[in-house]
Amino acid sequence: MARQQWTRTALRPRTPGPVARIAAVAVAALTVLAACSTGAPQRQGGSPVGHDGRPTVTVVVTPSPVAVPPTTITSPQAGRTVDPITPVTVTAAGGSLLDVVMRNPEGTVVTGAMADDGARWQTTEPLGYSKTYSITATAVNAAGRQTTTNMSVSTVTPGNMTMPYLNTEYGTPIANGGTYGVGMVVVVHFDEPIPDRAAAERLLQVTTTPAQAGSWYWLDSQNLHWRPENYYQPGTQVTVKANVYGQDLGNGLYGQSDEGVSFTIGRKQVTVADDTVAGPGRIKVYDQAGNVVRTMNTAMGRHGGTTVNGAYINFYTLNGSYTVLGHENPASMCSDSYGLPANAPGGYACENIPWATKISVDGIYLHELDTTLYAQSHGLDVSHGCLNLNRADAQWFFQNSLVGDPVVVKGAPGAPNVQVWQGGDWSLPWDQWLAGSALH
Repeated sequence: MARQQWTRTALRPRTPGPVARIAAVAVAALTVLAACSTGAPQRQGGSPVGHDGRPTVTVVVTPSPVAVPPTTITSPQAGRTVDPITPVTVTAAGGSLLDVVMRNPEGTVVTGAMADDGARWQTTEPLGYSKTYSITATAVNAAGRQTTTNMSVSTVTPGNMTMPYLNTEYGTPIANGGTYGVGMVVVVHFDEPIPDRAAAERLLQVTTTPAQAGSWYWLDSQNLHWRPENYYQPGTQVTVKANVYGQDLGNGLYGQSDEGVSFTIGRKQVTVADDTVAGPGRIKVYDQAGNVVRTMNTAMGRHGGTTVNGAYINFYTLNGSYTVLGHENPASMCSDSYGLPANAPGGYACENIPWATKISVDGIYLHELDTTLYAQSHGLDVSHGCLNLNRADAQWFFQNSLVGDPVVVKGAPGAPNVQVWQGGDWSLPWDQWLAGSALH
């Protein structure tokens, strides 16, 4: 059989039929999808090309932006009535605060501080009573959208207010930066009765350096005294604060203002008057080392008393521990001041008495009285309760004593003890003193 001959010929492209055209479209679609998902190679400086070098179509899909909610600005105190000392706060959720402006009714801006992250702002000064404050706060969210909110806050209207005064036992203001004796007693006087004594006492603070524990004692509903258990150490720094502003002291009575004072305790000097000494030298003044720095003669209060209009008037120099309350030169002294008429037996009209150092609220002094020199030198008790001195001793004691210096009187037979209300704070045993605190 003859071998069949094969001739190699070039293939010519044919016009695609319908099926081929559908396939081509499908391939093109796949190419488009591939370009979207895998990123086909491109010619530099030209159109994208597929693997066969033909141009392709690139489709870029941009996702829709996610909506960022606006910032929410709130204040817990908005629309409420608040006390004037709790800071007003403004917070931002979903963004950060750009600016907060708070104004009082007169338009004055209230000072405040913004947190570093802008999430919180708060006032840094007390507010006033009975005021409504406007707040305008602006914040921005992550998309840069700003939100502004307006709010208001109102403060309480007190039913009544009380002012604390920081005094000595004699009722004079404690001198800021002053120097006082080791028996100094701090007195806080409120000009209104205090319904909630415990609440008021918690707002009173005494700090001593070096530290020395002490306690308050309520004399009545308006006055309370503070002292340590023992005399202060010389050189002690004492700071007293009454932080009552904005605070409810009971039944709608609010503190009118905060008050504070600081003072120093000076050298120690203690004076002892011994009524059992039947002669000269009944008074001795001791320094902080216990040395006697002055010896003085005195005539003290006559023993007993008298009754006038049903009231008993005591002529004793009461036993107990006093402190120096003040200095008067002269002091005006009248028997009428303690209920004994000038024309009654033993009474006397007003006199100006020099070099008078007061040690009790109700009028016991160490003072000059030359008319009783005979009694002073013999230790006789002829006064109405004061300690009579000669001029030299009265002047020395006046010039060398500090308010708060202890003065101890002892030995008067049958004499009662000086009471706290009279200036005898140091006469009260410590356990009884503690019992006088509303927080005991």
